[in-house]
Amino acid sequence: MSWSDRAEAPATPTRVTIANVADRAGVSPTTVSHVLSGKRVVNATTREVVMEAIRELGYRPNHVARNLRTRQSHMIAIVVPDITNPFYAVLTRGLADAVDSAGYGTYVCNTDGQHERERKFFEDVMDRGVDGIVFASGETVSDITFGPGESSTPIICIGDHLDHPLCDAITPDDEAGSREATAFLTSRGYRRIAMIQGPQRYGSQRTAGFRAAMQAAKHKVAAELMVRGDWTRKGGYQAMRSLMALDSPPDAVFCANDLMAIGALDVAHELELEVPGDVAIMGFDDVDAATIVTPQLTTVRNPAYEAGSTAGDLLLSRLSGRYTGAGRTVVLPCPLVVRGTA
Repeated sequence: MSWSDRAEAPATPTRVTIANVADRAGVSPTTVSHVLSGKRVVNATTREVVMEAIRELGYRPNHVARNLRTRQSHMIAIVVPDITNPFYAVLTRGLADAVDSAGYGTYVCNTDGQHERERKFFEDVMDRGVDGIVFASGETVSDITFGPGESSTPIICIGDHLDHPLCDAITPDDEAGSREATAFLTSRGYRRIAMIQGPQRYGSQRTAGFRAAMQAAKHKVAAELMVRGDWTRKGGYQAMRSLMALDSPPDAVFCANDLMAIGALDVAHELELEVPGDVAIMGFDDVDAATIVTPQLTTVRNPAYEAGSTAGDLLLSRLSGRYTGAGRTVVLPCPLVVRGTA
């Protein structure tokens, strides 16, 4: 390229600033800032003039500069064990919808249910300076430690609690939901009831509710009828296969989540068993797929969207300064949903 070519090359476009918008609208930069933030009242005519200037110039807020100025990232991290599980996808949507209107984005961390990944993601999002964290990792690790600068970041735990000064908890009433579901099975005359539990360390309240209802009905909980899956459809399939291979197989199976229940239903279809005539199957969570399978799945509703949106509301109340008190616990009911499999 010759010197003359360089001289004629187009200049690199410069970013449109608040000052440019103010010049175009004939107002002060402060007025433009008030229109953008919504924190001060600006009369309707002036607001429309400013918005028209923004549209004409194609102005976009400089979030990096704002973050440096306010020391806020306007990002919320959510830590989940498996984003492909429909429950966590819906929960994340509930959180995103709740914080979006306040100008916050969401940063999703998928841990595959591994302790070390949970810890690594926690350290990572703290280093990134997120404004809040939602732990939805089942039963959260309790040995996470907090540095001196980390005690001011609000944390929401879904299903458990961390030892942190700004930790609020959202607790779906898993035990009550499992107790009601199991009591429903015993009331229908099922006696040899199995449970496909989640992995070790997870879903203990669902198991506790199952055992409580069985004890109340004076039904024995046989050791061979308590098996574990891994929260997946495949895990439910494998666990159900082992149950139906017993010399005395169960007449009902309560699964700790819907994906495992769908896997159990796959086995029943393969073995040409009538559901619920030969074996009843029940899940937990009430994901969308529960109404797609045949028969439709009887399950317990775990309010995923409400848990996510409640987490967002609790975070916003702390981030805005509306609430500065001790940790709160919100308990969400988990009602029985009767359909066709039990």
